[in-house]
Amino acid sequence: MKVHSLFVYPVKSLSGIEVTSFHTDDFGPVGDRRWMIVDDERRFVTQREHPELARVETQLDGDQVVINIPGEGEFGLTASNDELRVLVWRDWVKALAGLPEASDALSRFCHKPVRLVFMPDSSFRRVDAGRVDEYRRVGFADGFPFLVTNTASLAELNTRLEVPVEMRRFRPNIVVDGADAWDEDHWQSLSIGNNRLSIVKPCSRCVMTTVDPSTGLKDAAVQPLRTLSRYRRTGEGVIFGQNAIHESPGLIRVGEPVTVNQSE
Repeated sequence: MKVHSLFVYPVKSLSGIEVTSFHTDDFGPVGDRRWMIVDDERRFVTQREHPELARVETQLDGDQVVINIPGEGEFGLTASNDELRVLVWRDWVKALAGLPEASDALSRFCHKPVRLVFMPDSSFRRVDAGRVDEYRRVGFADGFPFLVTNTASLAELNTRLEVPVEMRRFRPNIVVDGADAWDEDHWQSLSIGNNRLSIVKPCSRCVMTTVDPSTGLKDAAVQPLRTLSRYRRTGEGVIFGQNAIHESPGLIRVGEPVTVNQSE
């Protein structure tokens, strides 16, 4: 088994970036989902209600996140000193408002008032205490620092679909190659090079998996979610991939060996 591919998502619900390696810090992959979009009630905005956000590209220019909004152009994201509380799922989190130029352009693109906000190091959002006893943090990701998926599981799913889908539909951070399909259901602990990850929760999937990451359009047949729901439904939801936390900061590279330390 080895690392097939790696992805980071600088802005929650905008397009991700495929990379050959990433460093990790207390939050997870460095820079992953430290930015988020909120509405005028300071609630998080995602592709669930605005699938067109998939068309907003992200890139990294050194430490700065740059977004490319169709019809509007490129904007470097910079946090202001304007502090506010924002809601991501059930968590109210301290954030800093981004400078208005990018937010104004994104508002025009979404046809509603939105703001880009940044989670500073001084903000602390805890991972689900029901899953992780340690006092661990996460950025604006749905709940955990990492999502691990398996190329063989995607290949098996695609045998059931009329139109195959890409792994990008599932927005993983770490894609593993060389395992059998659905082996990840049983993993409890992994080593990736010198890094150790604990698998803490199956990832239940939502309508975002039906959004084509290239076009920003939802699939009219609700695929691949409809097919997944026929045979991957558990008490945790419709499952594809596994959420994980890491033991300590490090560096993860494409091609590094992956070892299952513990499984059930």
